[in-house]
Amino acid sequence: MSTTTVVHLLRHGEVHNPAGILYGRLPDFHLSERGRQMAEITAKWLAGRDVVALYSSPLERAQETAEPVAETFSLPIWTDDRLIEAGNSFQGRSFKSRSMADPRTWRRLYNPFQPSWGEPYTTIVARMVDVIKAARRQAWGRQAVCVSHQLPIWMARRAAEGQRLWHRPDRRQCDLASVTSLTFEDYRLLSVSYAEPAAELYTSGRGVPGA
Repeated sequence: MSTTTVVHLLRHGEVHNPAGILYGRLPDFHLSERGRQMAEITAKWLAGRDVVALYSSPLERAQETAEPVAETFSLPIWTDDRLIEAGNSFQGRSFKSRSMADPRTWRRLYNPFQPSWGEPYTTIVARMVDVIKAARRQAWGRQAVCVSHQLPIWMARRAAEGQRLWHRPDRRQCDLASVTSLTFEDYRLLSVSYAEPAAELYTSGRGVPGA
């Protein structure tokens, strides 16, 4: 008989970021109050599923999103660097700042297919595939949750669905506290599904994209 295992990729909730900084991998960016509510709602949405393993990016916003899931299932949070946000040379800047209009900044955008301004898409996919396999192995026959960030999750999904990796960032289907679920039959990917448990808390302005 075949074995069915599900790995849920959970994006973190809304971050307190009034300055509109592209925070990337910077420390000390925490969930906003609404972001914590998003995390709680998504943990409740996951309740009742057979989750036996919980992994998280080391960044604070991901750890804080993982906490309600840990409490719901009485699980430890396994911190895994492979789930971290994508590297980005614009980290720490505001898209509203004058520095973003500097030609020296935009020279980094010469290759959108790699991309030239940050961690290569192929590198992101490789590390995400590794951690998904680790989570699947630990949760074999049951379910796992991996808390990560928009671009790594979107790259993992595009790779799983056999799509090209370069894309328009404004067309990513990976909103705040959303869940992208990969269902495996033994080692074969059966399906990819997507849900937005906290959509009721979304606002028209959802902060810095891709974080």
